[in-house]
Amino acid sequence: MPVTLNAEQKMISLMAKDFARKELEPNAAAWEKNQTFPIDAVRKMGGLGLLGMMVPTEYGGSGAGAVSYCLALQEIAYACASTAVTMSVANLSTEPLLKFGSEAQKEKYLSRLASGELLGCFALTEPSAGSDPGSLQLRAEDRGSHYLVNGTKIFITHGGYADVVNLIARTGQDKGNKDLSAFIVEKGFPGFSVGAKEDKMGLRASNTVELIFEDCKIPRENLLGKLGQGFKIAMTALDSGRIGIASQALGIARACMDEAVGYARERRQFGKAISSFQAIQWMIADMATGIEAARLLTLSAARKKDQGVPFTREASMAKLFSSETANRVAYQALQIHGGYGYTKEFKIERLVRDARATTIYEGTSEVQRIVIAREVLKV
Repeated sequence: MPVTLNAEQKMISLMAKDFARKELEPNAAAWEKNQTFPIDAVRKMGGLGLLGMMVPTEYGGSGAGAVSYCLALQEIAYACASTAVTMSVANLSTEPLLKFGSEAQKEKYLSRLASGELLGCFALTEPSAGSDPGSLQLRAEDRGSHYLVNGTKIFITHGGYADVVNLIARTGQDKGNKDLSAFIVEKGFPGFSVGAKEDKMGLRASNTVELIFEDCKIPRENLLGKLGQGFKIAMTALDSGRIGIASQALGIARACMDEAVGYARERRQFGKAISSFQAIQWMIADMATGIEAARLLTLSAARKKDQGVPFTREASMAKLFSSETANRVAYQALQIHGGYGYTKEFKIERLVRDARATTIYEGTSEVQRIVIAREVLKV
């Protein structure tokens, strides 16, 4: 069923596009080359309401909803995929607070996260636990007035710049998912530090680091939700996060196709533009078809989220299909560019590297297939 956009959603999409083309695209290549995290641009995005799009206006957010979020994130990703993943995780970090936080926690953090005054991140992955949260080893021990946390998180998006961390930790002796809990950690808490920064293949302007907790004291009132709700909180956040990654992948795919179309029209071989060759036309036709299908899947998942109905299956379908499409489109676009596309002189080289991560983070393609199958089979 087609998704019809209303006037507000169209306006938000145009606003994000205008910002991305003026503020991000001219700088994206340099940021990527120098691994520069665009903190000033991120703060501006907060001022535009792009970091708290699911946060209601009463808590300082824009309350724009998931469909508007998808549209805006696509435009950010089209211009700078690194900044898009920051926007995605920043929005993801507000969801646990919104759904599970106490009123005091919401009042303390939500409006400041939504405005960009504070930057939030989400810390789940560990050296021994990626797709299997039940293997988490970072532990939070109840010490009465506070919890004492020890352990390490890795691959944390913009963790080096985050002011607030949504942390998932083990709070019991049992293995598996039952003894996991969530906490709100502030940058200045004793025992909390930022570790090594990853030197990545793509998304190099996105800061990715390890977070280290050494006898880190977290006040008791910073327990998020109830004890033992950590797995539920993490999965709820990831459902929304997967819509974000699907949107990021769509933006990258659209940029790849536009680069390929522009190059095919200009590049001449055998006395004519290569866009006149059927082999090139078929690749572009496949690109356009895949992108349109991914767009509809992603907007369908977002619409379900806006309607307040379950969207786990739809989010995984959107993330799986959009990320696989982005990688396929990136491959085809590079092929159309030929040898030039393999050089850093052309934008497509960066886009190919940026696309690759979308099938990995916030649940690999293989994990998405497991989630979809479980939802369909109800096992």
